[in-house]
Amino acid sequence: MGSNNSGAGPCGACKFLRRKCLRECVFAPYFDSDQGPSHFAAVHKVFGASNASKMLLRVPAHKRLDAVVSLCYEALARVRDPVYGCVGHIFTLQQQGYGVTMNVLQWCGVQGLLYKA
Repeated sequence: MGSNNSGAGPCGACKFLRRKCLRECVFAPYFDSDQGPSHFAAVHKVFGASNASKMLLRVPAHKRLDAVVSLCYEALARVRDPVYGCVGHIFTLQQQGYGVTMNVLQWCGVQGLLYKA
């Protein structure tokens, strides 16, 4: 968390941005000082700190954790795969699902032939 938790230092976002973490820092509850800088680095690279802050402020407080998780996932996916981002991962999962479906259908077809004999 940010400096609002009894002087523990800046949150991960403020640590990455090298700025003082204020009590009203929108990032402090979601980016701790340990893993926060690495996750925030991806969010900052893809969305920018200002845009990420604006997006979070538009989300109701009780849903912000989900929004931060989504922002981090999408940003990390975009850093890993600059062309397709998270869509590339979704496509891979769809292909795997299709392959499993085909295997099940083949297996059921073979089993059906065995039971008919």
